[in-house]
Amino acid sequence: MSNENRPKVGLGVLIMRDGKVLLGKRKNTHGDGDWCFPGGHLEAGESWEDCARRETAEEAGIGIKNLRFGTATNDIFEKEGKHYVTIIMLADYDSGEVTLCEPEKCEKWEWFDWDALPTPLFVPQKNLLKQNFNPFA
Repeated sequence: MSNENRPKVGLGVLIMRDGKVLLGKRKNTHGDGDWCFPGGHLEAGESWEDCARRETAEEAGIGIKNLRFGTATNDIFEKEGKHYVTIIMLADYDSGEVTLCEPEKCEKWEWFDWDALPTPLFVPQKNLLKQNFNPFA
């Protein structure tokens, strides 16, 4: 198996505020139209916490605190022929107003109750639910 076929490492940031979680509607990339947490690729030499802070600031313009490991998902995107292992980091909202910082990649950001998540969900979020993961439990 060549390196190109090995899974990539993604990181999603499950940000909680007042009993809700932040999700963005993806566009112009795999998972177009799906709802997902802020996140992206883990860069070489980067800690999970630094990646979570960077991606959240780049995409949604907010500060987060109390970062901690949540779980990981094994995500196979059949249609696109992609495979990711996604680290799910948990965080609490800290500061700033949610802003659409990358309108070419995300249509909008919204806060949702965990029991009323929008559809369709991005593959890692679907797999999180299959694990019966609940950040509020």
